[in-house]
Amino acid sequence: MSDTIPIIQTGGAEDELFDITIIGGGPVGLFGAFYAGMRQMKTKIIDSLPELGGQISALYPEKYIFDMPGYPKIVGRDLVREMVLQGTRFDPAVCLDEKVIDLRHEPDETITLTTEKGIHRTRTVIISVGVGAFSPKRISTPGVTEMEGRGVHYFVRDTSQFAGKRLLVVGGGDSALDWCMNLEPIAKQIVLIHRRDVFRAHEESVDWLLNRSKIDVRLWHELRCVEGGDCVERAVIFHNKSNAEETLHVDHVLLNLGFSTDIGPLRNWGLALQDGKEIIVNQFMETNLPGVYAAGDVATFPGKIKLIATGVGEICIAVNYAKNHIDPAAKVFPGHSSNMNL
Repeated sequence: MSDTIPIIQTGGAEDELFDITIIGGGPVGLFGAFYAGMRQMKTKIIDSLPELGGQISALYPEKYIFDMPGYPKIVGRDLVREMVLQGTRFDPAVCLDEKVIDLRHEPDETITLTTEKGIHRTRTVIISVGVGAFSPKRISTPGVTEMEGRGVHYFVRDTSQFAGKRLLVVGGGDSALDWCMNLEPIAKQIVLIHRRDVFRAHEESVDWLLNRSKIDVRLWHELRCVEGGDCVERAVIFHNKSNAEETLHVDHVLLNLGFSTDIGPLRNWGLALQDGKEIIVNQFMETNLPGVYAAGDVATFPGKIKLIATGVGEICIAVNYAKNHIDPAAKVFPGHSSNMNL
């Protein structure tokens, strides 16, 4: 994606002090950088990935995103492109491929962030790292590991490889159903297997799958093994109630089994955490550490719903209260953007 979204890394001098540093360059962090620019805050983005866009860039550049206001549906890479253009409008410093390993409060009430490459000084911090480091949940089913990269996939970066092909999709969540919806127009045939009869997906997606799609849906089915030579040729599935087997001739197997996540070093920063993986915040998106806020999937509070759309709202709250934190004379709510001189 970096070939279509040019970003020049401009980290600034090591002793340069920023008003706000956003840890995480996904959609939520990008919108936070834009909004901080609206509040005329000197802003920096730090992200551990080599490109902006977070999980969408890394895993789903060709997947449709359905839950962003203003877009009935939009391909992931296109959403990221627009959000990068918006997020960098006010020229924030951008530091990519740089992992924050420590956060320290200084006697002068500033904050020092230490990364693998140096230090960053800031007055406030917003943590918007999504789910943290993520990796697909893998299975030890015979043939899967051997065929990974030769027809077995845990995520998709190029949909053209499925054009005119026979595809087996494994899973029953939003990702599995979204990929069925994305790939139905180009694949020759799609079979979806799910180990039970209840889906963990939006009701509209389930209705489409069962009543309006051409997807061959097999409930109570699991994957027994994957077979082939230089590439996938067959998949053996079985009914987990009767143990009856069936061999499917397929070209690709797409496994949507969820992700293992890890918030990494930030668990050692003294933040109040829930279940060791989510940062507890109040209604102002404040953590228990002064000047440190969190927004997006990494933040939690009663009633939390994890959507990009809610995350961008949360980071607006965080930015406004961060502005007031460093300048008590500044209003928390500055007015509507339509009233600002942009």
